[in-house]
Amino acid sequence: MLAKLSTLAKNLTHSSTPLAGRLPYPHVDLFHWSPSNGSVNFGDRLSDIVTRQMLAFHGLSLDDQVRDPARLLAIGSILHFAQSGDNVWGSGWNGKIPEKEFTATDLKVHAVRGPLTAEFLRKRGIVVPDVYGDPALLLPYIFKNRFAATAEDDYVVVPNLHDLPLVSNHPKLVSPLWGWNIVINKILKAKFVLASSLHGLIIAEAFGIPARYVRLSQTEDLFKYKDYYFGSGRTETEFSFANSLDEGLEMGGAPAIRYDHTALMYAFPLELWN
Repeated sequence: MLAKLSTLAKNLTHSSTPLAGRLPYPHVDLFHWSPSNGSVNFGDRLSDIVTRQMLAFHGLSLDDQVRDPARLLAIGSILHFAQSGDNVWGSGWNGKIPEKEFTATDLKVHAVRGPLTAEFLRKRGIVVPDVYGDPALLLPYIFKNRFAATAEDDYVVVPNLHDLPLVSNHPKLVSPLWGWNIVINKILKAKFVLASSLHGLIIAEAFGIPARYVRLSQTEDLFKYKDYYFGSGRTETEFSFANSLDEGLEMGGAPAIRYDHTALMYAFPLELWN
């Protein structure tokens, strides 16, 4: 099992492909992280899905030619990839990355994932508004008629990519390597979600399904989980996690989000396409 985990980790090095592609005219690049082995992690893929849906409401597309080229960082713990002049809408800092990896000196921040990321940026002289939330929280509102919780299954297990080998044979597995729509539908069939995938937790809680963070390994830093929890209305005393699936089942769901999505939705940088 440890050998499998080591092999997967080697294959999941950072990639920095812009989802909008290398278009031959001025456009907005949507920057994201993806595994270098060519697979697709559903949480990072949601950056493309959510951004395109937000644009579609206004009759716009990521492929549109714009007057001034720009780069946008949305979903993901990807701020160590940020370059001066980038736009940020909902991204967060990755606590396991050495802080020296952050080299941007000027960012146009429209929203960040949570207050811990805001504090990180403000300490470096970057202006950050008090607008928090992972844009995946908007899915129930921007896909109103597509997804619905059905409570057919007692629970599901949604690991992050590094933890996938640890639960790959679990009968309740929802793999982060499946298509984003399949992952969401599987989560929404559950009455309860156990997840080390941050976006497994976010999807569940956005749709009102109780969820518990299960720390299946020490690979991920707690920073991003706390950042999301605090950015969605929970406090330090309300943050707790399970160390095994059995413990997670015993603990039950974390306190529900206390979150108004409207500020994050209105913070979307539509002006980049005008």
